[in-house]
Amino acid sequence: MNSVTRGKWLAILCLVPFALFFIVFQIAPLIWVMTNSLRSEEFGWGLANFSKIFNSKFYLQSIQYSLELAFWSSTFGIVIAVLGSYSLRRVDSRLRNFVNAFANMTSNFSGVPLAFAFIILLGFNGTITLMLKQSGIIQDFNLYSKTGLIILYTYFQIPLGVLLLYPAFDALREDWRESASLMGANGWQFWRHIGLPVLTPALLGTFVILLANALGAYATVFALTTGNFNVLPIRIAAMVSGDISLDPNMASALAVVLVALMTLVTIVHQLLLKRSYHVSR
Repeated sequence: MNSVTRGKWLAILCLVPFALFFIVFQIAPLIWVMTNSLRSEEFGWGLANFSKIFNSKFYLQSIQYSLELAFWSSTFGIVIAVLGSYSLRRVDSRLRNFVNAFANMTSNFSGVPLAFAFIILLGFNGTITLMLKQSGIIQDFNLYSKTGLIILYTYFQIPLGVLLLYPAFDALREDWRESASLMGANGWQFWRHIGLPVLTPALLGTFVILLANALGAYATVFALTTGNFNVLPIRIAAMVSGDISLDPNMASALAVVLVALMTLVTIVHQLLLKRSYHVSR
């Protein structure tokens, strides 16, 4: 056995722990969920669970709210993250390092502590809410509504977006801007023909990750609304742990719908990447 063959076998052996971990914690649960989604306590095996989902206004509302929260929070989050990441390239290195460290810390600030912080700041009697009311800027604000949740979701999307997009700006070289300026291009033309095409793969990839982050968010929205806001993760958890509405098979069907939504988003992402690649060429 030569050295090349030994190296290949060594690489395969090193992949075995990862493969086992992936199969046990990713593939096996997915197969279990997909299998149980086809089983109904009332009708046996079939598509009864999915038929019930897509014929129920309640479940369709949970899908709609999940998509709306994910889309708008991801859109606002990536816009702010792009501006923030680009600005970090223009500031002093000490401030840049501080903001990056702060973004890294706040990207993990979620769940019950984040919900409690927003209640203190933006709840009905929150500090910022009372200040805005007293100054006449707003008449009323409901943190527990769809608008309030979009603001909450956007908050934890921004640090993740900054961490993902900041390295992407390394691909933009300063001499490109100088060359474009010497050729008579203004700022908008530079970004239209050079900057955005170069950043498009990173922007699309980050947007998909932010969508997945928002679609799967559970702890924060549950802690804030005590499970009363109708989104897919809340519905799935209620059917797995609920004493009254215990139905793990329906929870599996809803989980499959959630996976299907993410798969669709990923497919669209890949198609847009291919299109942007051909356009840039």
